[in-house]
Amino acid sequence: MKERFPKLFFLFLYLNMKIVTWNCNGAFRNKYKSIAELNADIYIIQECENPAQTRESAYKAWASNYLWIGDLKHKGLGAFARNGIQLTSLNWPEEYENHRVKYFLPVSINNDFDLLAVWAHQNKSPTFGYIGQVWKYLQVNKDKLGKTIIAGDLNSNSRWDVWDRWWNHSDVLKILSDAAIESLYHQFYQEKQGEETMPTYFLHRKREKAYHIDYILAIQHFREKLTSLSVGTFSKWITISDHLPMVCEIDYKL
Repeated sequence: MKERFPKLFFLFLYLNMKIVTWNCNGAFRNKYKSIAELNADIYIIQECENPAQTRESAYKAWASNYLWIGDLKHKGLGAFARNGIQLTSLNWPEEYENHRVKYFLPVSINNDFDLLAVWAHQNKSPTFGYIGQVWKYLQVNKDKLGKTIIAGDLNSNSRWDVWDRWWNHSDVLKILSDAAIESLYHQFYQEKQGEETMPTYFLHRKREKAYHIDYILAIQHFREKLTSLSVGTFSKWITISDHLPMVCEIDYKL
């Protein structure tokens, strides 16, 4: 009996796919050990360095299985996975009406399902920054949303909807809902959009300036297999980032 329990325990861990999304607020080479403690299968990290261009050998060794995009080598968007998981970059268009949006990293996981990593950027746009970037990206890629999980920093919340704008947070959620993609956090905690009780971002790292702007969204195939979802604690994470990690576990074998 003493010999069987550990085997069953590790089998349970293997059957649950764990995904983490976290905006590390830069200098990920000095922070990856903290997020690695979560022992996830897949990490979506915003504002991280390109492992291929770092001098930190330990970070490069940890990031042995990854995809990364960015305009600056020290600040981009990365998808990192444990060894044995196949990450394949997908060639989804990044332009809408001659405007290149950023940052979006579509990835095929084990040729089984697609994971769209997101870091919604201002992108020097006076009108279509942040959630506007997501709206534009979906205009040319919504037909590709099939067996899909979306994870990242959307830099948006329905509280900031503007009445005469058609690329609001709620408009983006409607596009995703039409593709049967919904927020795991809101399902798990039964909270409405804009009424979240767990913030994921603290402006200037101030507790009183709290917002919920990070999300993991998925089709029903994954939502019905969701076993847990949590947001990191302020006390643990605020010293190293202005964002808290969001972690989900899905009863799904990779």
